[in-house]
Amino acid sequence: MPDLPDPSRLACPLPRTDGDRILLGHGSGGRLTADLIDRLFLPAFRNDTLAALEDQAVLPWGEGAPGGAAPRLAFTTDAFVVRPLFFPGGDIGSLAVHGTVNDLAVGGAVPLYLSAAFVLEEGLPMADLERIVASMGQACDRAGVALVAGDTKVVDRGGADGVFITTSGVGRVPAGRALSIRNARPGDRVLVSGTIGDHGVAVLSVREGLEFDTVLESDSAPLHDLARAVLHAGPSTRCMRDPTRGGLSAALNELAAASEVGVRIEEAAIPVRPEVAAACELLGLDPLYVANEGKLIAVVPPAEADAVLAALRADPLGRDAAVVGEVVAADPGRVVLRSVVGGERVVPTLAGEQLPRIC
Repeated sequence: MPDLPDPSRLACPLPRTDGDRILLGHGSGGRLTADLIDRLFLPAFRNDTLAALEDQAVLPWGEGAPGGAAPRLAFTTDAFVVRPLFFPGGDIGSLAVHGTVNDLAVGGAVPLYLSAAFVLEEGLPMADLERIVASMGQACDRAGVALVAGDTKVVDRGGADGVFITTSGVGRVPAGRALSIRNARPGDRVLVSGTIGDHGVAVLSVREGLEFDTVLESDSAPLHDLARAVLHAGPSTRCMRDPTRGGLSAALNELAAASEVGVRIEEAAIPVRPEVAAACELLGLDPLYVANEGKLIAVVPPAEADAVLAALRADPLGRDAAVVGEVVAADPGRVVLRSVVGGERVVPTLAGEQLPRIC
């Protein structure tokens, strides 16, 4: 059995939401993040595109017929502050590329171009930076995107934890495609492309020096091909999300709130690797809240669910895909889980986060 980390380093007590200081939980993707966005950012930068709170902004691109008949531009940006910089299955460089590509892909866009800004800490070994940059290049090649612009800044020793990376991405949304977390309808099926919690547990195992019988690896991967397969098999797909910060729970709660529907999921149907489940049980974590970096959620009409599931399972990244639940009219804005023993419980959005600095 591995030595257990100090529990206080895994999660903080229920944080106050009315304080006058930024907390670590404000970066969790949970309720504190949502409160910060609603209270500060949306009023300051008010516009309909930002207020949609999608994983990417979809914008007009050139001349075309109204109503989405012309191709449109998808744009997204993200920052990566993962600790440690290198972990089983990936590193901060490949993670930065995958995370940005995936935010475009789940919006139905074809990813095209990236930019990257590097904040480097004085004293960072040059070999580490070379390794990170090489990894980013390989990830770009795999995803079929070009990194076409960038910037570099250096801060004093102790000011950046080695490397922080901010990436932005541009893609093309084909004419007529309009995915949104506001599109879910009662009766729709909820699919997950594979096992959840792999990334968060892999990073934690390295961070805390935990050793398990089986090597736990991050699922970090580009989802552009998988997303394309979903849309080909399910042309009426309502929306897709990649459940990163806050995990499956945060993504489904955002969906339920935005579409004003309920979501019911089956615990027995949710794919979790045995070693991840064991690690979460050992550490007092819930896999529903643990970050993923190579999985997507798809919400599709019931008539297309079987075809989408088959398309997911035909791809190596989706071989463990499953239908995990259904959109319902009851309990709008709420996610309810039916346990393996038949009971039910609400799956809320956490105020803070179980695992900070995970992406």
